[in-house]
Amino acid sequence: MALNALLVFLASGIGGVLRYALSGVMHSWWGPTFPIGTLTVNVIGCFFMGFLATALTGPVIMREEYRIAILVGLLGGFTTFSSFGRETMTLVGDGEWALAAMNVILSNGLGLAAVWAGAALSIRLYGAGAS
Repeated sequence: MALNALLVFLASGIGGVLRYALSGVMHSWWGPTFPIGTLTVNVIGCFFMGFLATALTGPVIMREEYRIAILVGLLGGFTTFSSFGRETMTLVGDGEWALAAMNVILSNGLGLAAVWAGAALSIRLYGAGAS
């Protein structure tokens, strides 16, 4: 367990740095009008989550702690949206369409509401302006 936690910790840092770098490159190319950097890392993260979660549990045998480090740590540090995508597709694959739809609606709706609530609290506490 301690090795798993250490590997996830290290891989998360790498994923976060990769996210920061790629997002910055995308924003420098496209400008700040649309969150293209976030969209890019989320889509790339989802692609790799689908590919690696499938490959690393089937045709490519990998030790469990390294698989966890890659899927939870690296891709989790890169984007948590990849985990959301995988979990939703697992529900769909299990025929749990209503649960999949609820996951999409709640994750997006509550996520947006939480961002709004956090910004509102910050403004209330600190008078900080939010955009």
